[in-house]
Amino acid sequence: MLENQTVQNKKHVYFMPGMAANPSIFDNIDLPGETFEKHFLDWSVPDKDISLEDYALKMSERIKHKDAVLIGVSFGGILVQEMAKHIKVGKVIIISSVKSNTELPKRMIFAKYTKAHKLLPTGLVNNMELLAKYAFGETIPKRLALYEQYLSIRDKYYLDWSIDAIVNWKQTQCTENIIHIHGEKDPVFPIGHIKNCITVKNGTHTMIIHRSKWFNEHLPTIILQ
Repeated sequence: MLENQTVQNKKHVYFMPGMAANPSIFDNIDLPGETFEKHFLDWSVPDKDISLEDYALKMSERIKHKDAVLIGVSFGGILVQEMAKHIKVGKVIIISSVKSNTELPKRMIFAKYTKAHKLLPTGLVNNMELLAKYAFGETIPKRLALYEQYLSIRDKYYLDWSIDAIVNWKQTQCTENIIHIHGEKDPVFPIGHIKNCITVKNGTHTMIIHRSKWFNEHLPTIILQ
C-alpha cells in the first residue's frame, strides 16, 4: 500500500523522441527516482492517410497517468503539443522543436507551398548518412555508427508522412504554459526563428544526446517549477 502511494505521489514523465528516433536517445537522462517516474513512447508507422491530429489522439491513449508531464524532442515536440489537445496534462516541455508553424525555418515554409519536400529521396532510408541528416541535421562521419543506434524507424511512408506533417503543421498559436528548451546552434530549427525559450549554450539539434549533463542538472527543476 505504501509503495503504491509512493508511486502515485511521483511525477509521471513521458518522453517522446524525434523523427525516426527511438527512446534510447534518452538513455543518459537521469531524473531522481524518488520524485519522478519515467515512461518512454515510441513511433509506429502511421495508418494510411492518417492526419497528425488523429495520430496524436491515438498516441494520447498511451498516457496512463493524470497530469503527466510530456517531453518531446524535435518532431516529438510537435506531437506532444498535439497530444495535449486531447488529454489533461501537467506540463508540456519541448526540446529542439517549435511551438507553432511561425517558428519553422524559411526552407520548410517554402517546401509547404512548393511541395519541394515531396522530392526528397526518402526511399534511401537505409542510407544512414541521409537519415541522420533528416532526423538530426548532422552527417558527421564519426557519429554515424552512434546514430545508427538511435535511428530505428526506417520506413519510407513514415518519413514522408513525418516531413509532410512538419511542413504543413497548422498550429499558429503557442500552447499555453509550454516550456521550450532550445540550442543556440540548432541547424534544423535555427534559434533566430525561436521566441521565448530556455537557451542552451552551444546546444545543437542532438543536444538531448550530447548535452545530457545539462538536462540532468536543470530538467528536475524545470519540471517542478
